[in-house]
Amino acid sequence: MKRIPSGIPGMDELIEGGFLEGSATLVSGGAGCGKSIFCTQFLYNGAKDYGEPGIFITLEEGPTNIWWNMQRFHWDITKLQTEKKLKIYRFGMYDPAVFANKIDDELKKIQEMVEEMGAKRLVIDSTTAFGLWLEKEQMIRHTIFKISESLKKLGCTTLLTAETNGKKDVYSAFGVEEFAVDGIVMLYFVPPNRSIFVRKMRGTNHDKRVHPFDITDKGVTVHSKDEIMWESLH
Repeated sequence: MKRIPSGIPGMDELIEGGFLEGSATLVSGGAGCGKSIFCTQFLYNGAKDYGEPGIFITLEEGPTNIWWNMQRFHWDITKLQTEKKLKIYRFGMYDPAVFANKIDDELKKIQEMVEEMGAKRLVIDSTTAFGLWLEKEQMIRHTIFKISESLKKLGCTTLLTAETNGKKDVYSAFGVEEFAVDGIVMLYFVPPNRSIFVRKMRGTNHDKRVHPFDITDKGVTVHSKDEIMWESLH
C-alpha cells in the first residue's frame, strides 16, 4: 500500500509514513485549533515538495481569505497556482431549499477540476457547513456519505475538516462523519497548549498517544517524540 507524505513535520511518524493513497481522513477539533492550517499545509507541501497537485474546496471562507491565511506562513502559492499545482475552489452558494439537488453538479465540477489538474490531493473545509444548508439531520448524513464515496472514486488522498465543541471525546459535528472516512485526526487546543491524537487510521498501525504540536510562521510541526497525558485534555 502506497503512503502519501503529509508534508507536516512529525506527522508521518504517527501514521507509518503517511496517509494511505486514495484514503479520506477527517481532521476534527474545536474552533481555532489549527484544522485549516493543517490541511492547507498538506496541500501546499504536497504540491511543492512532492509534485502532487491539490485542490482546496471551501464551503465557508472565500478564496481571498484562504490566500491571506497561506501568505502568513510565507508560502509562495502564486507560483503553484500559475503552474496549476494548487487551486482554491468555493463550493457553490445555494438557497437551502435547492442545495441538496445541487450536490451532483458540484461533485461533477470537482471531478472535472481533478482531471484537468491531475490532482492527487483534496481538502474539504468544512463538512460542518452542510448544517447551514441542510435542515434535516438525515439529509446531512446522506450528503456527507455521498460526498465521501464520490471523492474516493477520484483516487485523491483527501482531508475533510469538522468543527466540534472541543471536547476530547467528540469526533465530529453530526456524529456521522467518522463513519464515512478511513481515518480521524483530532486536534485540541487547551491554552496555551496544542495537541494531536490519531483516533483512527484504517490499514495503519498508528500511534495511540497524544502529542503536542506547534503552529509557527512556517506552519504546523508535530512533536512526535513528546507525549501529553489524555487526562490533561478537557
